[in-house]
Amino acid sequence: MNVSEAEDRADTFVPHDHPEWTVNLGEVRMNYAVTGEPDFPALLLLPGQSESWWGYEPVLPSLARHFHTYAVDLRGQGRSTWTPGRYTLDNFGNDLVRFIDLVIGRPTLVAGHSSGGLLAAWLSAYARPGQIRGAVYEDPPLFSSETEPACGQSIRQGMGPVFAAWHKWLGNQWSIGDWHGLRRALPNELPPVLLENMPGTRPNDSEHDSAPGPPQHLREYDPEWAGAFVSGSITAGCDQDTMLSRVRTPVLLTHHSRRVDPETEQLLGALSDVQAQRACRLIEAAGQPVSYLSFPEMSHSMHATNPELYARTVVEWVRSPA
Repeated sequence: MNVSEAEDRADTFVPHDHPEWTVNLGEVRMNYAVTGEPDFPALLLLPGQSESWWGYEPVLPSLARHFHTYAVDLRGQGRSTWTPGRYTLDNFGNDLVRFIDLVIGRPTLVAGHSSGGLLAAWLSAYARPGQIRGAVYEDPPLFSSETEPACGQSIRQGMGPVFAAWHKWLGNQWSIGDWHGLRRALPNELPPVLLENMPGTRPNDSEHDSAPGPPQHLREYDPEWAGAFVSGSITAGCDQDTMLSRVRTPVLLTHHSRRVDPETEQLLGALSDVQAQRACRLIEAAGQPVSYLSFPEMSHSMHATNPELYARTVVEWVRSPA
């Protein structure tokens, strides 16, 4: 059974500068915002795990000068429907196929960040023919989000311990909600190298209940997402090697800060160099052009921390010769 619509979580949300809309896709009601002129090329923005559409707010003004831009809340995030037991890449992807049909109504570019980058890859492989003109994968966890990847580190050697802690202490649909317990537990439940090197995983210096509550983006997020990644159920039925070998559109892959700890082989970043190289080879073998841009000093979310560079990178790629 679906969790009640966003009205039942109304106290969770905060106002934003852009009006929000919803569309009924059948299983879910999807929330979204729109910017730019209707006669501009269509661009669909897909946020990462625990990010609502408004994570793109810093870059929307720049993108609006070039694109008719749609930024969505995926199921289980923001004001869109929470769907217990129904978080899989295939379900997310099919939501977006319906969204393009019902709301955008024409071929679109798609750009996704992190887990949203996985969905940009899914759409570039499995969307209806003609729906997707090109796909931007912004620092996606290709292979590293799987429990048994074709190459490189698995989810358990990357962000998996963080997701496991979120799920353990917050619970499906925030059924546990022990935020302060989560903060106190992180030093014991994360590998030290991950705790020290990944922004956003460190607890406050204070371990008391006076520590701040959860940030807004997590308040709008169903922690069952995290559990689904750790268990592997979110990628069940969607082998990423196969997915990338079926890509049917041009691709831009941006690869941000990353390293592999030499002592523990812990991946610090979204995907390793080996995983990025394999992804590019598979896309090229599928007959599609892929532009790989390395930004080794860039944080995981370029669109939020350096919106001007993000917008320029996307626009220049779209305008570049095929």
